[in-house]
Amino acid sequence: MKRFFIFAMLMASLSASAQQEVELQEVTVQGSKVVQRVDGLTIYPTRQQLESSTNGYSLLAKLTLPHLRIDPVMHTVTALSNLGGVQVRINDIVASKEDLLSLDMKAVRHIDYIDNPGVRYGEGISYIVNIFVKKPVSGYDLGADLTNTLTAVNGDETVFGKFNYGRSEFGVNYSLGYQNFKGGEYEEEATYQMEDGGKRSMRRRQLDGQDKHLDHNLQLTYSLSDSNYVFQSKLSARRDIQPQRSWTKFETYEDHSLSRTSSPILDLYFHRDFKRHQSLTANAVGTYIKTDSHYEHNEGGNYAYNVTGKTYSLWTEAVYENRLQPFTLSLGAQYGQKYIHNVYSGDAAADNAMRSSMFYFFGQLKGRLGQLGYMGGLGVSTRYYRQDGWDDRFLLFRPKLTLSYPLAKNLKARYDFEVSQHVSQIALVSDVTIKQNAMETLVGNPEITPNRVTSHDLRLTYSIPRLTTELQGYYRLNANCNMEKYTREDGHFYQTQTNADNECSFFFIQSYNRWEAIAEHLSVTLYGGLYRFFNFTDDYRHTYTAFNGGASIEAYLGRWTLTAYADNGWNFMEGEHRGHQAPSWYLSASYQMKNVTLSLYAQQPFCTRPLRHETEVLNRYIHKEVSQHNRDLGNMLTLNLTWHLSSGRKYRNIQRTMNHRDTDTGILQSK
Repeated sequence: MKRFFIFAMLMASLSASAQQEVELQEVTVQGSKVVQRVDGLTIYPTRQQLESSTNGYSLLAKLTLPHLRIDPVMHTVTALSNLGGVQVRINDIVASKEDLLSLDMKAVRHIDYIDNPGVRYGEGISYIVNIFVKKPVSGYDLGADLTNTLTAVNGDETVFGKFNYGRSEFGVNYSLGYQNFKGGEYEEEATYQMEDGGKRSMRRRQLDGQDKHLDHNLQLTYSLSDSNYVFQSKLSARRDIQPQRSWTKFETYEDHSLSRTSSPILDLYFHRDFKRHQSLTANAVGTYIKTDSHYEHNEGGNYAYNVTGKTYSLWTEAVYENRLQPFTLSLGAQYGQKYIHNVYSGDAAADNAMRSSMFYFFGQLKGRLGQLGYMGGLGVSTRYYRQDGWDDRFLLFRPKLTLSYPLAKNLKARYDFEVSQHVSQIALVSDVTIKQNAMETLVGNPEITPNRVTSHDLRLTYSIPRLTTELQGYYRLNANCNMEKYTREDGHFYQTQTNADNECSFFFIQSYNRWEAIAEHLSVTLYGGLYRFFNFTDDYRHTYTAFNGGASIEAYLGRWTLTAYADNGWNFMEGEHRGHQAPSWYLSASYQMKNVTLSLYAQQPFCTRPLRHETEVLNRYIHKEVSQHNRDLGNMLTLNLTWHLSSGRKYRNIQRTMNHRDTDTGILQSK
């Protein structure tokens, strides 16, 4: 009995030691999942998240990143705000949809979510999702990602292969996308204030319609790398197999549009590490876009026009980085040239040729002074536009400062200040006029100039191993911003953009919370905030208050992964449009086998005609309420099958994949 008692005590001691070690490891792993940075977060996905993810979209959806909506079925990443765009990168270079679909989960190291990008990333980008992966040095990886909707005609099929031989890697990726939605519903109630004091009301209601496309994309990549350098080249080509077709039948007329696009892209990238923590990165991208389009708007009589467009662009970048102590110095420059030639024939006859160029230089310091983290930089750019007899050149400055300081053991404060300039889309500054319907016409304005944007961002973040909560207060002022303006002449209404004496501002207070309810098995995310918008011009003064928020739950049960996600869209007001982007909600279940994963997504369940977009126009001449629904998106069931086969894969340093591409054709078209 004495020996048994001693043995029991010894086993209990060993068990306690083992349990303490396991708990310590768990705390360490949990604690390193989310690391606060001066410009955002570094996230280390769990083993369960990686093993249950079928592609890059699936992985990002499980992270539930603040301000972003990731749709793993439609393969989109959307910023749920009007702060700016979002870029998804792999090893710091913009990634394509095909890159994310063929992402090797075994190679993923960590993810940087940058919601406060420095001047390094240029203008108009407010969110960066940077996926860092290890470089394969041997073997091959073959796979397929097949997504097909069971309740509607919609699919995205991708097959790929990557092969390594010595220092070289060869890759090929082919994707086929198709869609044929016939369940669209459009309804508009419009009231026009006529010049004689009377009012004219019009109701536009869609009776039937169709939106379809069939396209394919081919990518060929080659990479040559060693421990201190990487050279990569990518040649990709996209073409519509059939023209993208949109047809809408109203009570008394029909609208039609056809568009076919072809676009080859050549992307060259080089990165070299030097001694003493220095590196040099260079990237050059050449793009050609050929577009043939046809549009018909037949309300009040036949109105049809064709557009034949060609776009040539060259974008280059060079970045020098020196990781000194106690800060990192970054210097870089971007240069771009673009030529657009769009010929409009028919009722919108015009020959619009535009040349534009940009040169952007930036310098940035990022480091720490004791417990104070800081990032400060200055970007300077010059932009040049020329079309017909009009030309202009703008000099733009972008100072930016970010400070981060721990207030307590698990509590950190961060403040960001930035002044930047917003440049309108090329289509908006063209001198083309497009009729929208019998009562309205859209007019381009070459006189638009960039406007100054000033923003303040203050955040308090509390983080412990299984809980992260953040409270954010944000304010943005757009002085002389580009806002819509309506004019009335002979019973017709003209919409254009102007930035004379305009002011657009908004602020919001938002909370984001993520809780690991059961470590490695169940996580819950909840976010929401109040937004207040102000739009002031000589013609109108509009304000609006809205709530935006969402929630998600992920459960990892062995081979099964269950997910539920919902948000209420994005409610906003800009100019004279009070808009409501569609809410989204879905349920998903995935089952993982050896090399195959099956996933079933139920999008917009329990809803037969979900909202796609809703807007209200509050102009003194025009009041409109517009809503769009789509029956094909209701109770939508989609099956995703992924297959991976790899052999001899070994990994080392980071591999960088590039995909900076130009997609702006500069075509002004009706809504």
